[in-house]
Amino acid sequence: MSYSACVEASGIRGPSLQSAGSTDRTPESSIGRCLQTNTKSGNRRVTGESPAARRHRGDSSRMSAMLQLPLVVTAQVDLVLVLVSLLALWTRLSRLSYPNAVVFDEVYYGQFVSLYMKRVFFIDDSGPPLGHMILALGAYLGGFDGNFVWNRIGAEYPSSVSVWSLRVLPALCGALCVPLVYLLTLELRFSHLSALGAAVLLLLENSLIVQSRFMLLESVLIFLVLLAFFSYLRFHNAPTSSWFRYVWLLLSGVSCAAAIGVKYMGLFSYLLLLGVAFLHTWNLVGDQSVSHVSPIEAAGLLVCLLVVPVLLYVFWFYLHLSLLNRSGPHDQLMSSAFQASLQGGLSRITQGQPLEVAYGSQVTLRSSASQLIPCWLHSHKANYPVRYENGRGSSHQQQVTCYPFKDVNNWWIIKHPGRQELVVDTPPRPVRHGDVIQLVHGMTSRFLNSHDVAAPMSPHAQEVSGYVDFNVSMPAQNLWKVDISNREAESEVWKTILSEVRLVHVNTSAVLKLSGVSLPEWGFRQLEVVAEKLFKAHGSSLGWNVEEHRYGTSQEPKEREAELHSPTHIDVDRKISFWAKFLELQWKMLAVKQEESEHKYSSAPLEWITMETNIAYWLHATTNAQIHLIGNPVSWGVANLSLLAYQLLAAVYMLRRRRGFKDLPDAVWDQFVCLGCVCVGGWVVNFVPFLLMEKTLFLYHYLPALCYLYLLSPALLEHTHTHLLRLRLTSSVPAAGCSVEETFCPLTYGSPELSANQLRGLRWRDTWDILYRRR
Repeated sequence: MSYSACVEASGIRGPSLQSAGSTDRTPESSIGRCLQTNTKSGNRRVTGESPAARRHRGDSSRMSAMLQLPLVVTAQVDLVLVLVSLLALWTRLSRLSYPNAVVFDEVYYGQFVSLYMKRVFFIDDSGPPLGHMILALGAYLGGFDGNFVWNRIGAEYPSSVSVWSLRVLPALCGALCVPLVYLLTLELRFSHLSALGAAVLLLLENSLIVQSRFMLLESVLIFLVLLAFFSYLRFHNAPTSSWFRYVWLLLSGVSCAAAIGVKYMGLFSYLLLLGVAFLHTWNLVGDQSVSHVSPIEAAGLLVCLLVVPVLLYVFWFYLHLSLLNRSGPHDQLMSSAFQASLQGGLSRITQGQPLEVAYGSQVTLRSSASQLIPCWLHSHKANYPVRYENGRGSSHQQQVTCYPFKDVNNWWIIKHPGRQELVVDTPPRPVRHGDVIQLVHGMTSRFLNSHDVAAPMSPHAQEVSGYVDFNVSMPAQNLWKVDISNREAESEVWKTILSEVRLVHVNTSAVLKLSGVSLPEWGFRQLEVVAEKLFKAHGSSLGWNVEEHRYGTSQEPKEREAELHSPTHIDVDRKISFWAKFLELQWKMLAVKQEESEHKYSSAPLEWITMETNIAYWLHATTNAQIHLIGNPVSWGVANLSLLAYQLLAAVYMLRRRRGFKDLPDAVWDQFVCLGCVCVGGWVVNFVPFLLMEKTLFLYHYLPALCYLYLLSPALLEHTHTHLLRLRLTSSVPAAGCSVEETFCPLTYGSPELSANQLRGLRWRDTWDILYRRR
């Protein structure tokens, strides 16, 4: 009997079924008996078949039956999640190109975007490069060529600039934060209602909307941090038998690396996540129901949360340095070797220079000290005063200084002490580590000299001068030992740009160094150079490297002066490794700080909690249309109350548990602790560091910390309702938040334009700075 015949015998006619009253004639029982009959008859028919033939026929029958069955895919869609996602996209992406003008810190980030488009090197001491690259990606996709001058807030974008593409990636990240906080609440093991509450708080927060809609980085940072925690908790909550959970762990590590790559503040959230992972692992070790910790899980945690973030952090800088290969305005902050690796700039000057410094070489010596402005060893036809202002005497010899500009008086000649010639031999005789040399000033022919005379501005150190023989009892002491500090071997040759050299005075063992102190008018405000004992001197100011270099061929001073103005052309391949550039750039970002200035809208961290300040992001040139960074007072208040309530509740719980009273089951207590570690801990690590920083701060620095409190508030309310007080939950708080968000919409989106009276009505605090024009 065929399968179709079985179906007919079972009483199935198309989609109709037998009546419910025929209990023995159900389709299932009919088909079952029919299949049994069919099987038996089939067995009788194939008694003479071989086993292989029977297996083949059985496999064919099963395959035929499977092909006839419908293939069904079942999907569960969280309509609430879809709804909040659509609303988030609408609030963040609608009318994104308005205003068509530079808004607040777009004037800052836009400069870096333009430099990326032109592939010009820059250094930003405020953070790593990934955030700038993300903004530059949006600009690149919109066809931006970098030809826009970011010189003032409010400047109109030309029609050739796609404003939408400049702002779309931060806006998209800001929109995705809303569904992400919904999912994160679920991973914290709270209900869908709490997840909805957290999502609504983020959705209706005016300050987050404003910060997301412009070419700024806070929304990107918040998205990556939330994604890191969500991915880790998804890994932690997944069944241990699932291999796919390690994909979530890897995503968590990637998100942590990206957060640090956007802003260094992401490092604190990364450390918090490592702490949470450590606590989970520690609890797993102490769980007696688990025989042992899986080595695969331990290795996965190590690789995904430690190795991957480090590698990706380095990779961000690899992309950064690969893209920016042209000389730019920030070159002077970097070493000569770094500058020479860029196209244009110093590389045009140093191209074709001899690599090895030889006796007779004409060189300029740049200080390796970590100064904002570079300078070169310099001398000129002016002597130290006979007596300084404080009455101390000097040698009255020729001044030696450090000069922060390119100048012909920066040239020096490397001379062998046993020879009079100032030209390079054929073949050149290189200078090596440990050699004793003399340095002759190219334009005045004075020898670099030092002696036991106090320096003009640093009396604890020795004066450095160009020796003048006044026929007094002060013989020349002009021998210097070459000490290559970054040598690879004891016989290392002194190399142009690459070698960092300390010049040690032979007679006194003092080291030539830049003191960094400016000389008075008699020294033309140039920087003081001294010789200081090695045990006293700070290491970072002792090094010098040869930046410009030529082989001298002229012995006469006049010919030599003309020679110093002409380039040489010797093809030498000189490269600096990526690791050397990476480490130097790291040091400069940490050590070189731009001068901080007071800003009209700067604020102190404690003012953020009570929202005593706002920021005017944009003002229309002729109307009252304006955009302000102002938080939703209702949401802000709920967040602060939740923070205080959790701390009080945690203190009560811990005191009672100390006394032996367990008010909560262990599972609920673990949930409560995890909530505090993630949310309260997240607020702490994103807020407390600002209390210790000496830099100009703004209200938007508080937004990452605020998001953790919005995650905390509904979950804490659910905990209180479920385990402590049977509170009557109402929609009054969400309704009030929605009403306030709508009230401040004109200041969030810049439209519609409000009258002066309406703007005065929105000034809920006297400390808010809302501007308006009277008509």
